[in-house]
Formats: sequence, structure tokens, C-alpha cells
Amino acid sequence: MGQDEQGRGGQPVNGDGPGQEVWVPQSWGELLDMLFGEAWNPVLHRHRSPYVFHGGHDAAFTLRTSLQGLGGDLRANERHLLRNFRKYARNRPSADDSLWDWLAVGQHHGLPTRLLDFTFSPLVALHFATRDHQHYDHDGAIWMVNHQLTNQRLPARLQQLLREEGSDVFTVELLQQAVDHAGSDRRFTPLALTTLEQLAPDPFLMFFEPPSLDERIVQQYALFGLLSDPTARWDEWLQASSQLHRKIIIPASLKWQVRDHLDQANVNERTLFPGLGGLARWLRLYYSEAEVPEPDRERSHDEEMEAAESE
Repeated sequence: MGQDEQGRGGQPVNGDGPGQEVWVPQSWGELLDMLFGEAWNPVLHRHRSPYVFHGGHDAAFTLRTSLQGLGGDLRANERHLLRNFRKYARNRPSADDSLWDWLAVGQHHGLPTRLLDFTFSPLVALHFATRDHQHYDHDGAIWMVNHQLTNQRLPARLQQLLREEGSDVFTVELLQQAVDHAGSDRRFTPLALTTLEQLAPDPFLMFFEPPSLDERIVQQYALFGLLSDPTARWDEWLQASSQLHRKIIIPASLKWQVRDHLDQANVNERTLFPGLGGLARWLRLYYSEAEVPEPDRERSHDEEMEAAESE
């Protein structure tokens, strides 16, 4: 992104399309304001953000699922992938042998799926945008999606299920109810995805929380987003309305500062990926040599007061 395209003082700039709202913070404080802003919920009288977050190390990337990365006949590939994953996962106990359970397990372990990883935590999303210092020479990004607004575009049956549950996101069990209502049964069948797609003529976006498969899922405050049509492009779907989402650019010049603040806040590979692998990755990044320019000295509170009195 060129200098003339960047926003100043937390102001939005033109994005990659008519519905793309892009924000570019110039400081750590501005970044936090953008991520945690608009969180007040007048119904709950609490600060509960309507956004979910996806972090990426390269702002130039577009949102694309791992299934779309395979190419070919996506619907056929998806059926084959899920069927064979379930068949060969012999040692994996499953209390719920539903398609949605296996879809979540597959995504969690790297199987190409139509799912996209999100988190309720903006700090966790920041971690994924800054977890690899080899990408600190270019801007990263956080995609924020208002899941309460996307729910308003769901088929009536799905909206009703959420209202009855008093929830803004689905669970594996709620998704199973949705396809049950459409005439499917409770056993594993990739055809449930076809059933879901047929609930509406146009693609719709839904979010669901996976089962607590392990500590990693829990620590990352994770959820998955999925479009009913596996061929639909996320960026095109979201750009239909700027109210649905925004993109926050993390300038390369801010990445080391963001990383250091996240480490101090205990948001890192060690805590988000419990185990020796996460511990080793955290230590490698923590002790990596960095050439970070010294920031301008911030004025103290007394200096701020004196400056205000003199104006």
C-alpha cells in the first residue's frame, strides 16, 4: 500500500472494492482503538463486540479457503476429502459422528475444507498476523466481520434456530438440527453440505464454534466461518456491504512493537499452542534479533497537562 493511500488518525481509506473499508493505524494505541471499538451492546449493557477476527501476515492476500486452494471440482473434492479423512482416522474417538464434527476436526488438523479460521479475540488475531518475523518486511492485516449483521442474511430457518438458542453463532449440534429439518439424518454424510446449500438460492455466511477438541481450540477462542457455496469467494461476498466487515492494515513498521506487546500480554505461541512445539516456536521468536528503530519519546502526564495549559 502506497503512502498516499494510507489513512491518518484512524480514518478509513478506500479498499480493494466498493464494499471494502480499510483502516490503517499509525500507532499501537490506534490499533487497539480500531480493534476494540464499537463494542458497546445496548441490549446487554456490556462491552461485547459484534465482530469476529481473522489475522493474516500479508495484507495483500485475499480471504480464501484451503479447499479453494486445491482447485478442480470443489464439491467433489470436499466429499472425497471428508469421506477418506473419516475412514483413515481410526484412533480418533467421536462422540458425535456428524459431518459438522468431522469438518471441524479436519480443519483443526490441516485438512483442506471450506472453513476459514476466526477468533472472538482481536489479540489472538493480532498474534496470527505477527507470528512469523520472516514476514515483518510487509504489512499484515486483520479482517473484522460483524457476525450479527451476517446472521440477518441467513435463511429464515437458521435465524430461527439462533433466536431459539439465544446465540449469535452455531454449534455442531445446531447445524445438525438445521439439516435434520431439511430432511437429512444424523449419520455422517457429506450430502448434508448440499442440503445446507439448498436452504437458499444465494450463498450465505454462517459461523460456528467447534467442539473443544483440545487446549489449542479453547486457548485461541476459535470459531469457523463457512459459506454455503464452497466456490463463493469471501472477498466478493463481504464486499456486497461495507457494514459487514472492515480490514485493518498492520504496517510493517508496527509489527515488532505489536509482537512485543502481545508477548507481554501472554498472547503467544506458548499459550495458544500448548505443548513443546508451541514453547519452542515462542522461544525462537522471543530471542530473534530485531532492528527496531527507537520510537519518539512519549510525553508524561505532567508534560501533557503543561502543554494543554499553555494552549
